[in-house]
This record gives sequence, structure tokens and C-alpha cells, in this order.
Amino acid sequence: MPSAEKISITMTPEQLRAVRESVAAGEYASTSEVLRDAVRLWQRRREEDAERLNAIRARIRRSLDDPRPALSLADVDAQLEALFAEAERKADRA
Repeated sequence: MPSAEKISITMTPEQLRAVRESVAAGEYASTSEVLRDAVRLWQRRREEDAERLNAIRARIRRSLDDPRPALSLADVDAQLEALFAEAERKADRA
């Protein structure tokens, strides 16, 4: 493991109790292990959030770069009505 640095953190009594209970139950070997796991999960969530944001940005860029003409509100309404009607027909047949 790379060199570690000792830090001090402040937790609510409920958070500290949950950490200590987890260690006492044998889920983790130490409070440090609990916190390292929490940081790993936080890092993973940040990476996943960044990936989702990049995917959204890419979809927006593709949409803005799409050479097809924009749909009017009436066109969108007509397409949605057609989709809903088709879904109802399929539901009636099921």
C-alpha cells in the first residue's frame, strides 16, 4: 500500500456508533478500514456520475449537431399520440 497519512475527522454520534458497531460485528477490522471503504465507494460514485454526465453531454452534442429539421410542437404531439395509441392497442391484445 502506498504511504498513508493520518487525518482527523469529525463525525456525528450516530455515524461513529454505526462505524463502531460495524467493527464490533466483524464486518470490518478497524474504523480505518470502514472509512477507507467509504472513500472507495465515494470515489466510484463520483466516477460513475462523471461518466453519466459525459454521456448526457455527448447525447446533447449529437442532438445539437443532428442535421435533421427540428420538430414542431404539433409534430411532437402527433408522434406521442401515435405512440400512445399503439401502446393501448398492444395492451388490449395482451
